[in-house]
Amino acid sequence: MIKIVEYFKIKWRSEIIIKKVLLLAIVAIMFCSSAVCADTGVPQVPETQGFTTSTAMSALGTVTETDSIVNIIANRGGDTLPFPLEETDFEYTSTYTENTVADQGLVSYTKGMTTDTAGMATQGLFNVRTDKVVEFVGTDTGRMVSDEYSVLDGAGLGIVDFAIMICPFASPDEFNVNPPFCNIIEEGSSVDLTLGSLATTTAQRYIMEIGERAGPWDYPVSDPGVEANYNVKLTGLGDIPAMGGAEAYINVHIQEGRILTGIPTEDPKSEDLVYSETTTASGDITLFQKVMGYTSKITAPGMNFLED
Repeated sequence: MIKIVEYFKIKWRSEIIIKKVLLLAIVAIMFCSSAVCADTGVPQVPETQGFTTSTAMSALGTVTETDSIVNIIANRGGDTLPFPLEETDFEYTSTYTENTVADQGLVSYTKGMTTDTAGMATQGLFNVRTDKVVEFVGTDTGRMVSDEYSVLDGAGLGIVDFAIMICPFASPDEFNVNPPFCNIIEEGSSVDLTLGSLATTTAQRYIMEIGERAGPWDYPVSDPGVEANYNVKLTGLGDIPAMGGAEAYINVHIQEGRILTGIPTEDPKSEDLVYSETTTASGDITLFQKVMGYTSKITAPGMNFLED
């Protein structure tokens, strides 16, 4: 008898929480006029996967390496991906590719790659991580071409902060809202060498742990923040400079919104930031180095629409 009573108490409390969250979400969308702007990340799926690869090659001749990973993940289920945002709250697409061909030369190639679809609990942990070092000395007709490309594309609708934040200072009460966003970051490099030592690293964090379920869908614990980093360094061998050409680039398109009262309710785009940077070098290259990073984290509470 006691167990039955406890069951109905738990069920009643769950229903109250769900109704409260849904009501707050509707009220937030109707009345909030501004909020803190940041990527939320996306919650992990219940079953997660992780895999690693380690590659080491040393050869006189030809070496090739081709890697490709694409992950599309949303916080709601459906028939096909990607979904329009009317069918999900958050959705991210992560892409990483590498194509390296070193032909007719002395080649030393090492690379480690880790992919993990589990939610990342803190900064310093990443869903995608790569580390590569390759050295090449070509013969008279020897040549190495190596390209890397990393993309992180995230979009989300407005959501009450308390459903996605643990930090009480980022979400001091239940009436603060993070507005809609749509952000994409592209980073990468390309080299064409007859001699050189190349090192690159890639890191992406966009999948978060599942927070306390607020309603029928999973929401991310957004405290760690979304991050996309790419570093490249090209040097010569000993006192001999690298020979050839190198390019590194970053392209960012940030679109952030506000939530305004209206009938029908409007979620207008209130910020549109486009940034592009490309660095190149050719000839005898003593040093070519570029460090690029993107971070998007909720560090302040959204607007309390009840005080507006």
